[in-house]
Amino acid sequence: MHTSAISEDGLASGSSSASSIVGAVATTRGGPSASGAGLAPVGFDQEGSRNASADSIAVPTATPAPTAVPGRVWLVPDDEQAATLAAHGHQIGNTVIVATGDLRALSPQAMKTIRDASDVVLAPGLSDDAPWQLEAIRRDRQLPGGGLLMFDAGFDRRMVAVYGHPSTSSLGVLGEQGPEEGVERLQSIAEGYDADGSVILPAFEIITTVASASAGSDGDYSAMTARDVIRPWIETAAANDMYVVLDLQSGRSDFLTQAKVYEEFLRLPHVGLALDPEWRLKPHQVHLEQIGTVDAAEINRVVEWLAGVVREEALPQKLLILHQFRYSMITNREAIETPPELAVLIHMDGQGSMQAKYNTWNALTTMADADQFHWGWKNFYDEDSPMATPEQVLDLTPNSVFVSFQ
Repeated sequence: MHTSAISEDGLASGSSSASSIVGAVATTRGGPSASGAGLAPVGFDQEGSRNASADSIAVPTATPAPTAVPGRVWLVPDDEQAATLAAHGHQIGNTVIVATGDLRALSPQAMKTIRDASDVVLAPGLSDDAPWQLEAIRRDRQLPGGGLLMFDAGFDRRMVAVYGHPSTSSLGVLGEQGPEEGVERLQSIAEGYDADGSVILPAFEIITTVASASAGSDGDYSAMTARDVIRPWIETAAANDMYVVLDLQSGRSDFLTQAKVYEEFLRLPHVGLALDPEWRLKPHQVHLEQIGTVDAAEINRVVEWLAGVVREEALPQKLLILHQFRYSMITNREAIETPPELAVLIHMDGQGSMQAKYNTWNALTTMADADQFHWGWKNFYDEDSPMATPEQVLDLTPNSVFVSFQ
């Protein structure tokens, strides 16, 4: 498909009033339309039901003028433009869809109409993100479980993950069994976390670079895991409609440098990224002598790069997790960017008594910037005393949409 100016599309000579509202419109052409030429103009709201404006803009089905484009869809930002276009529907095309926000939040019905269309026209007033969001709809590389948005896709999604390293059980429950057995174990671990009506998305959170007691040949105090060790887990997750999070403990290296090593995986629709500041060392620091820290500026370099991957590959929204259990672990947290390409989540991964964990949760989630993030909770089988029950996790405010087990 390609994009061109509207003047190349040959509007009928009698369509000047419609042209006045579309100005520099972009047209995206797909394959042959599955919907055919007989569609009447219809409006959809972001929830997918036919709205009041759709009733007002519908026109009788008529034979299109010779210049009409069968299967054309117009995406417009408001009802006023929808009504104007529908009034000229016999000259312009078949379907008008009102998209008041993120195009990926449109209903499945509206997105199917877009995918089936031979042409999709973006009207003025849509966001600057509309072109790549449209491409994501047309490519239809959905998240496991469906949809293009991680936690805002018209239903409540909660991820439940096992955490650890594939080669050892000492770093978490993930390494206590192989990928296929891990799928089965997650089914029992996730029990009860859908009690509030959430749709559960099981996940593997894999420690991909491991904090090391020695500097190593590169001096970064971080051991890289070979991609071939991780690949079976990613393939198993894809085959079982699961998500994967690659966790970085970067030592003296920076997070972006390490993330790029695993770029081939991060270009997949079911793989996200986690940054663990606890293990981010400053020069001359070593692990276990202090809690690590990272500034928002370094996180934002990852954000910019990862968002670019999402746009380039026309991927669904990608999860970016930031681990935190102390204020000092993330400095200038309020400056972290949260673009629509990513679902940025703060994962409260402290351990201990329930009261200690509640205190940490409340401290982190009541900061002035808390509303810009999604939130997650971590359970430790051995270190928590006692470990939180599903009921206790579901009772948290704000809602915990990611729960992991180590």
